[in-house]
Amino acid sequence: MAQAFDIVSRITERSGQLRLAEQKVAEAILSDLSFAASASIGELALKAGVSLASVTRFAKAMGCRDVREFKFMLAQAVAVGQRFFDGVKTIPSGQPPELIDVVYNDIHAVLEVNRALINSDALARAAELLRDARMIYSFGMGGGSTMMSDEARYRLVRLGRPVATYHDALLQRMVAATLDKNDVLLVFSTTGNVPELLTNCEVAKEYGVKMIGITALGSPLAGMVDVLLPIKTLETDFIFKPSSSRYAMMMVLDMLVLELALLQKDRSQEQLRRLKYVLDMHRGGGDRQPLGD
Repeated sequence: MAQAFDIVSRITERSGQLRLAEQKVAEAILSDLSFAASASIGELALKAGVSLASVTRFAKAMGCRDVREFKFMLAQAVAVGQRFFDGVKTIPSGQPPELIDVVYNDIHAVLEVNRALINSDALARAAELLRDARMIYSFGMGGGSTMMSDEARYRLVRLGRPVATYHDALLQRMVAATLDKNDVLLVFSTTGNVPELLTNCEVAKEYGVKMIGITALGSPLAGMVDVLLPIKTLETDFIFKPSSSRYAMMMVLDMLVLELALLQKDRSQEQLRRLKYVLDMHRGGGDRQPLGD
């Protein structure tokens, strides 16, 4: 099969340059992608009001060998979800503050669902691993997971834990090869199914590294880690709103760091006192200003 490309974008870009009959095929496809992906060549020709030959010519004009290959690529495009083709239809009818409420309610809903997934015993085991680790490595790839792996570094360094963050796939792989059983890998992934991340975790596992995963329950990554702190994403059809899943990860991370802080209470208290002292000497301010957040 030819090199994969975004067939929907190609149809949109090239449809104006085609013959009239082939333009009709493009219009029929774009009007109902799901139908076009599952329809026979005859059904597609009938919907467009053209001959079978026109459908075949259209497929070749899109860079495919034949209609079969074209339909395969169209099915792949449709698999991402119809909501990304009908995005405008999902916009709530109201204006702010109604849209503010949409964002707030989604955040509240994802926190409620994920609160029910929290397991106190798993949190305690994960905190013990972080406390006893020679070095903690935080891995994340993608938008929210990358951000949260950095957030973990900010949280853990305040408690005096040695921690480093890596996002680049090749660098993660190199780092994983240097670890051993005295180290701990803290991994963030909303899906738990990122091929590069999974491969890098497998490398670390080969060397006996203990792993904590903040990831989707039942995912490949969830089955690989030593301690699972599960999350569940709640994606809606309103595609223009940022994903609320990062709030789920942040809540779990905050709970984990709190567990660690209490597990090493005396040390945590002294570390946080030092931070407060140094920051107040630098910037001034009241007693309730945050500790470097």
